[in-house]
Amino acid sequence: MWIEQRIWTTQDGWSQQEKPSGAASLVLYFAAPGAMPPQTLLDELRRRHGEAAIVGCTTGGEISGNEVLDDSIVTAAIGFDTATVRAAARDLADASESYRIGEELARELAGSDLRAIFLLSDGTAVNGDLLVTGCLAAVSPEVVVTGGLAGDGARFQSTAVGCDDAMRPGRVAAIGLYGDSLSIGHGSFGGWDEFGPPRTITRAEGHILYELDGEPALDLYKRYLGDEAQDLPGSALLFPLSIRPSAGVEGSEVVRTIVGIDEAAKSMTFAGDMPTGYLARLMRGNFDNLVDGAGKAAEAAASVRPNCLAILVSCIGRKLLMGQRIAEEVEIVSDVLGKDAALIGFYSYGEISPHGFTGKCELHNQTMTITTISEH
Repeated sequence: MWIEQRIWTTQDGWSQQEKPSGAASLVLYFAAPGAMPPQTLLDELRRRHGEAAIVGCTTGGEISGNEVLDDSIVTAAIGFDTATVRAAARDLADASESYRIGEELARELAGSDLRAIFLLSDGTAVNGDLLVTGCLAAVSPEVVVTGGLAGDGARFQSTAVGCDDAMRPGRVAAIGLYGDSLSIGHGSFGGWDEFGPPRTITRAEGHILYELDGEPALDLYKRYLGDEAQDLPGSALLFPLSIRPSAGVEGSEVVRTIVGIDEAAKSMTFAGDMPTGYLARLMRGNFDNLVDGAGKAAEAAASVRPNCLAILVSCIGRKLLMGQRIAEEVEIVSDVLGKDAALIGFYSYGEISPHGFTGKCELHNQTMTITTISEH
């Protein structure tokens, strides 16, 4: 297995590296919105890597090595020795199609030697919970499912995904990884602190939350935010909600981030489901805990092989909160995984990974999620 990484910036163009002698099996790319015309980017990667599967998305920031970048494009080309790759994609008209598309993609990639599926989805038009649930319904429990939702900085206007074609909105891509030679690791942790009383979700439809404890959800949320409320929905990235079943044990929580608000309906739209009857609590960030959470994710994902590709999907909310300290979470991942790990990733609108406590694959928000891929 070999890995070639490159970076493109407006100032310097493509970083210069000798072209690999072998054929790439897969090319991953993560691109700042508007950094380069999508067809131009695809043509460049196709010219360099021939018939490889080429899959990528827009971001809220890019990761390469132990650097966090903006307004750039980062790529990783992977050549496997014996493992194989297949990619599939579907177009998504609206969130109601999420389950069906997840199931269809998983069925298309099904195979006796399927080891893992890595999903990349449009980040604003999807219900990430339903996408994951549909995918899981069509694969065996042994298949590792991870991935993330494309980003658009803190704008939440338009995200794009490409799968052997030019990136475009409303796209969902899935990468299937096959073969007994593969070792797949995964880890996902947050580091946010809960505050305030738990409140019951008394009215919700899918990923739209209307009421908490019988009160309009947006009104209650604005009271907590105070002056920050004028910057909604962007400021909501700094104050996510944790949710769990009312009878759920401590540690089973998942985090949900707002991706839109409706002033008329006094509702909030989230990246994943907000089930009626669940308990919800507000959260806020702690710098040291966020960095520590990234380190725990790396420890969980650490590959048994030293030479691995580590795909980091971290939430845009973490980046906005940590500001110039954001590189610390990538640096701790690099320290844990070691110098032989090649790191690539992006800041997302949602992360897909098995839960660190329950083991069930879910959509997460506000986490650092890591997938490691190695071959022996």
